[in-house]
Amino acid sequence: MSTDPATVSLDDPYTARGGRVLISGIQALVRLTLEQRRLDEARGLDTRAFVSGYPGSPLGGVDLELARARRFLDPAGVVFRPGLNEELAATAVAGTQLLGQVPGRRHEAVTGFWYGKNPGLDRAADAMRHGTVAGTAALGGAVAWIGDDPGSKSSTVPSSCEPMCQSLAMPLLAPGSVPEILEFGLHAVALSRATGLWAGLKIVADIADASAVVDLDALRPDIPAPSAAPRAAPPTLVGPASLDAEHDMLTRRLDLARAYAREAGLNRVTFSATHATLGVMASGASYAVVRRALADLGIGEADMEALGVRLIRLAMPFPLCDEDLVAMTADLDQVLVVEDKVPFLERHLKAALYGSADAPVVVGRHSENGRPLLTARGTLGAEDVAEALARRIGPDRLPRTATTRLASPAPPAAPRIALPTVSARTPYFCSGCPHNTSTRTAENTLVGAGIGCHAMIALDGAGRGHQIGLTQMGGEGAQWIGLAPFTDDRHFVQNLGDGTFHHSGSLAIRAAVAAGVTMTYKLLYNDAVAMTGGQRPEGRLDVPALTRWLALEGVRKVVVTTAAPADYRGVRLDPIATVRHRDDLPGAEKELAATDGVTVLIHDDRCAAEERRLRKRGQLPIPAEKVVINERVCEGCGDCGDVSTCLSVQPVDTTFGRKTRIHQASCNSDFSCLKGDCPSFLLVEPKTTKTTKTMKKAKATKTAKTTKAKARPRAVPQLPVALTAPTPAVDGESTLLRMPGIGGTGVVTVSQILQRAAHLDGRYAAGLEQTGLAQKGGPVVSDVRISATPVTGAVRASRGTADVLIGFDLLGAAADANLRIARPGHTIAVVNSAIVPTAAMVTNRVVLPGSPDDALERIESATRPGDNLYLDAQSMTEALFGDHMPTNMLLVGAAFQHGCVPLTEDAIEGAIRLGGAAVEKNLAAFRWGAPPPSTPRPYGVPWPHRNGRSWRSHPRRAPSRPRPRPPGPARSRTPSPCAPPT
Repeated sequence: MSTDPATVSLDDPYTARGGRVLISGIQALVRLTLEQRRLDEARGLDTRAFVSGYPGSPLGGVDLELARARRFLDPAGVVFRPGLNEELAATAVAGTQLLGQVPGRRHEAVTGFWYGKNPGLDRAADAMRHGTVAGTAALGGAVAWIGDDPGSKSSTVPSSCEPMCQSLAMPLLAPGSVPEILEFGLHAVALSRATGLWAGLKIVADIADASAVVDLDALRPDIPAPSAAPRAAPPTLVGPASLDAEHDMLTRRLDLARAYAREAGLNRVTFSATHATLGVMASGASYAVVRRALADLGIGEADMEALGVRLIRLAMPFPLCDEDLVAMTADLDQVLVVEDKVPFLERHLKAALYGSADAPVVVGRHSENGRPLLTARGTLGAEDVAEALARRIGPDRLPRTATTRLASPAPPAAPRIALPTVSARTPYFCSGCPHNTSTRTAENTLVGAGIGCHAMIALDGAGRGHQIGLTQMGGEGAQWIGLAPFTDDRHFVQNLGDGTFHHSGSLAIRAAVAAGVTMTYKLLYNDAVAMTGGQRPEGRLDVPALTRWLALEGVRKVVVTTAAPADYRGVRLDPIATVRHRDDLPGAEKELAATDGVTVLIHDDRCAAEERRLRKRGQLPIPAEKVVINERVCEGCGDCGDVSTCLSVQPVDTTFGRKTRIHQASCNSDFSCLKGDCPSFLLVEPKTTKTTKTMKKAKATKTAKTTKAKARPRAVPQLPVALTAPTPAVDGESTLLRMPGIGGTGVVTVSQILQRAAHLDGRYAAGLEQTGLAQKGGPVVSDVRISATPVTGAVRASRGTADVLIGFDLLGAAADANLRIARPGHTIAVVNSAIVPTAAMVTNRVVLPGSPDDALERIESATRPGDNLYLDAQSMTEALFGDHMPTNMLLVGAAFQHGCVPLTEDAIEGAIRLGGAAVEKNLAAFRWGAPPPSTPRPYGVPWPHRNGRSWRSHPRRAPSRPRPRPPGPARSRTPSPCAPPT
């Protein structure tokens, strides 16, 4: 049954009290604080909630979402205070449990919530250990939201939080889906109150980055009321009191946690055959992967009954009760333990069963004979678990459906159509990124990398110095303290972001001064924590105050480099500081390197992504001039790409050979490309519309080129014909879409629109966005499952399971990882045939052999060749709208008309309107996706090939070959999509 769009709101994740709602993992965490307050109010408790922490993927957006939801949180008594770092935030949360000792308290108690990624848990461990040993309040409680990253998607090292939680004596609950965040989160608060222990909530990327249509009426967990008995005041942890508190924590309070898990049914058997012989034990997301593996193999409950399978879900992997583990595995012959990374549960189960008569064989990381069974590398996928299950069940006992699916993996691509390594899309600096400029240095300079956007120098080392190590956050430069006494190298340069400086890096500078080493900190001051959403650093110092602080710490000399030195006229800096233009960066580095002791180069340049957002909001002036390249003059030498290494300076093939073009839609007007020695560059001033105030200001100052100007709006072209209902090409009961794209182009937005449309259509949906560092121009992959029934099991697509491959990025769609989830003869591909250059192609360091047809042929080999659809969506979009951003929505429109999106037109358009962003443009792009062939073609828009016509019928120029050039870095010769008319 469809839902009236008028009854659906983007505020539903926080305001809805029942019915279905589309909610993300991050939103579920924020709603959890409201649910706890509502539960306490219903029980007549006068409590409040407090949230603090430090952002880090996969919880990088928690603070932003908390800030957006403040209009709901404030009236409910939820206080949000971002932490300067994870340790101080944890100390603040621990402080909420001391309210009972304050005479002037206004409430009975406060429930504290801490957030941070697993490395932040390590940093905050001492604060949490003190808080746990001292104990929580009976009506308060403290819960840590721990962002775990076992696949190291956006962390320097992989992580699993179970061992640290065990060390901290912190009970840990592990949700395996978005709705379980709410259920287990409420249990975590109740458990913390009942035991006096901090409780952890393990949130992996596949849960934090997921979203789902959730039936709130089905989420009614039976949460026990807190005890009315008062609890003794927490001890002061000095001397014998610490020993007594620790003993109580390790014995009585952990036993209380085990009893809570038993009474709440957190760890239980979810299915058991009558005569079960094989047990499968898992926790959290791993349990969801087990369910997905069984579904992929076509093994339902009837098959599990015949095979003798028992499923065991441990929602609380620590602390475990030995008696419960023995009871859940009784009468089994073997138990397969499925978990990422360290064999945590496996070891606990073996210890619990040690000495038991007729104990089952326990396998996990290895089989009983020591052979590898489940990998310790990265995150386990459904195909990994499916293969392990097949080995434990035995191939002769598997159902035919399972045998067939295991025997039909995606075929490997033929060698003649293998994509070159250069085509791999990797994260890179945004167009105009200040780190792209500031991190350049001589090749013989010893350089230390660090946490932040500037860490991408590790992916692009050319012209970034001789890199020595990448430390943890806050340790930047301290490695030189240990190296300097043992080398003849005199000087070291350490990159350090301003977010990290305010978080903990300031202590590293103090340590370097104290150690007496000679080094330069290159402090990249862009005034935004760009890796996690562009927040301003907590405790921020402006540049003048920063120079004075550095002088007080003993820094010898400071140089400030900036694109606008005039902005520093009249600004009082410390006497040790001078200001230079950013073009003098090499000279400033040499001067600082010649100075003994610790020096600092502050590169003051605003984050490009934030600059774009501010211009869009009208908070920064838009440069009146644009850079264009006269292609008749351009010789395609690529020098502009060398000097700027900017992703908007793109190589392109034309009828006149290989040229370079400025991609205006992504250009951030940094103008660094003008430094190349090339007569083909022009500065043009497009027609603009100016407000009366702007024109008066321009007239008064006679500087019209620097005034605020808004580009003349282009009329949104409307499709002149009505769309017809498409013929379904996929199963409408359950459809899996895999959508590979490029970070920053709206892949996640499209995923949200499709899930919201499913909600409006009265269907269920679940999505997973695989981003991490990919948001910086790297590969982004979105999986969306649309179903007539609630989506269970892991959302991530596994081998050969995708029904539709919507390739927003041609190179991404043709990558092995994405073709592996396709199935020949089953998966339909709808692909944007335009090639968007990768970082390696733009920086001209390689030659790309072949043509776009090579990528298309790979896609054909893994899908349904006669039913695929290819169109140059980017050229179409730029010709229609003068903007590349609606490209993905246009491709969705093409997929919809091709019968590959099992939703209604009204629902998709209703979801676009609900989103509220660029509504008319996105609606038009969706409709232009695949109009009838008789529709007039505005602006020379090329129509896609449809109705089973092969992509081979698409006329293409033969790719040009590299022309001889002087010795130096090889240049890419990239076949280009048809360019839109200017």
